Amino acid sequence: MRNLIVILMGGLSGERKISFLTGKACSNALKKKRYKVKELDAKGYFVDKLRKLKPKLVFNALHGRYGEDGFVQSILESLKIPYTHSGILSSSLAMDKELSRHIFKKHKIKVPKYFLLHKDYEDNFKKKMKNKKIKFPIVIKPINEGSSLGVYICKNKIQFYKNYKKLKKEYDRILVEEYIPGKEIQAAVMGKKVLGAIELIPRREFYDYKAKYSSSAKTKHIMPAPLAPKKYKEVLFLAKKAHNLLGCRGITRSDFRFFKNKFYLLEINTQPGMTKLSLVPEIANYSGIKFEDLVVWMVKDASSNR
Repeated sequence: MRNLIVILMGGLSGERKISFLTGKACSNALKKKRYKVKELDAKGYFVDKLRKLKPKLVFNALHGRYGEDGFVQSILESLKIPYTHSGILSSSLAMDKELSRHIFKKHKIKVPKYFLLHKDYEDNFKKKMKNKKIKFPIVIKPINEGSSLGVYICKNKIQFYKNYKKLKKEYDRILVEEYIPGKEIQAAVMGKKVLGAIELIPRREFYDYKAKYSSSAKTKHIMPAPLAPKKYKEVLFLAKKAHNLLGCRGITRSDFRFFKNKFYLLEINTQPGMTKLSLVPEIANYSGIKFEDLVVWMVKDASSNR
């Protein structure tokens, strides 16, 4: 089946469930456009199965670790199979919140004050808080997860140590950052074009996993983001700049906080969700790009050596 597109989905990360939703939505979109599609769960010996299928290309619908961090990209490069989204280096840089922030800071993109905590050196916490001039409330999170998994807002030391204890069971490195209040703004980039920016008003404490993926959370979406024209242009410029700095390809979504007239980049997502509640399809639709056409564009954009 030389024209076969394999949708890689599921996988081993904490975002497995969401990856299936993304994969199914993209698979259905491609079938509507009469593409030959096969869905493949990226766990166990999936590489052997992939080899046997001999696809024309892979649509990477994985989220989180092993799918979005350069791991599966390196497998696809070694197999010389074209694939969607970003390549090995840009994926690994974007997934590592410390490395990407170092690059953003160096190129004058504002990020929250932060430091890294290794699980065996938690005694450094007070010293680092003082050195970085960070005060409570703070945010703690793994440096290499997506979908707001493992993100906690801590208002005091008691909350910090309680949540830190949970995280260090699973993660070696944890990012500690100042909490930036303000508007939640997210912007999407499609290749060399910026699609637009949306504001999110969650009913929960912040735009967490449930706010992202559960319609019962009733997160309010405002498209386009209600910013002054000059500020709207600025956030689009910053999203494109971040995309280019890391050498990203295909679709990305950058997450910002807008506070006291300044944008703070929290992270860039190289494989944003493509579910019915996902933001990139909503932003694209506002720009006049239907869901099926967005997915087809991603397929046409696929290549090796990304």
